[in-house]
Amino acid sequence: MRPRERVLAAVGVLGAAVFLLGLAFDSPLSRLIAKPIPALCLAAWVAGRPRSKSARWFAVGLVLSAAGDVLLEYSPALFVAGLVAFLGAHLAYITGFLIDTRRPALARAAPFAVWAVVGYLAMRDGLGSLGGPVVVYLTAVCIMMWRAAAAVGREGAPQTHEWMALGGAVLFGVSDTLIGLDRFHAPLAGARVPIIILYWVGQLGIAAGVASRFREKPPPRRQ
Repeated sequence: MRPRERVLAAVGVLGAAVFLLGLAFDSPLSRLIAKPIPALCLAAWVAGRPRSKSARWFAVGLVLSAAGDVLLEYSPALFVAGLVAFLGAHLAYITGFLIDTRRPALARAAPFAVWAVVGYLAMRDGLGSLGGPVVVYLTAVCIMMWRAAAAVGREGAPQTHEWMALGGAVLFGVSDTLIGLDRFHAPLAGARVPIIILYWVGQLGIAAGVASRFREKPPPRRQ
């Protein structure tokens, strides 16, 4: 790990720790300041890898995720704005995965289609006027996971970085689904800590899957 990456990792872990302490001690300002830091550090990590059109889209998705973190933490009244920011993040991830591969892999879409339907049915009664936006968002989340699954083995044998990205995408999807169930189905006691941890680990998996694909070649030895 390079010095720059060590600094980003340390700052990201510190931000996560401060946020969790803000939850434990009910400090809204600490939570607001600290919550976007992990995603921003991951964005800087991904953006710092060698040039790749898809990597740039994943970095954009992480920055939009950080914006969503701030909006959701600032006020419950900004829930829709936060939803839009995270929708943009998922669309950026979908674009990145599509740049990597456009193969249909329709069989891999099936479990995520079921996920979307079951999630919607579980939340439907509590959606009210947010039914349309939540359906759009849930659809985008499941498409994002499908495209991550489609990328596994796209060039032959599945690679570790592909599994990391898929695992991260699924954990991100689980976190989002738990938020929806907590808000629109029934409150989940003590859910906020596992939701944020799943979200962070999911984002880390996606970022690590992207960054590990683009390891710079060592400079040639001098004769």
